[in-house]
Amino acid sequence: MLAGGAIGATAVNGLHAQGKAPGAYAVVDINAITNPDVFKTLLPKSGPAVAAFGGKFIVRTEKITNIDGTSPSRFVVIAFDSVEQAQAWNKSTAQQEVENIRKQSTTSREFIVEGMSN
Repeated sequence: MLAGGAIGATAVNGLHAQGKAPGAYAVVDINAITNPDVFKTLLPKSGPAVAAFGGKFIVRTEKITNIDGTSPSRFVVIAFDSVEQAQAWNKSTAQQEVENIRKQSTTSREFIVEGMSN
């Protein structure tokens, strides 16, 4: 009987997970690092700013294999549970400090995209 209850609870949780709205991703496309010394000050600040809003780095790399067009110098993808969560992170004081450093030290763009449900 207990096993049946556990299986039922697992099935209900699985159904709830299927109904969950797709997450969101913040994407940072850095074409060039124009001031490496200033850019280095961004790195230790970005992790805590992301973590404070439940974000997780999915991609954070300079190792990019070009297929078509010009590839960026650095590419970052951060996962959030929702667009609203990503927007709250982006508006936070900690992230605004990171943004100012990014804008002073790179040629880049940043945007939020909504995830797809399968």
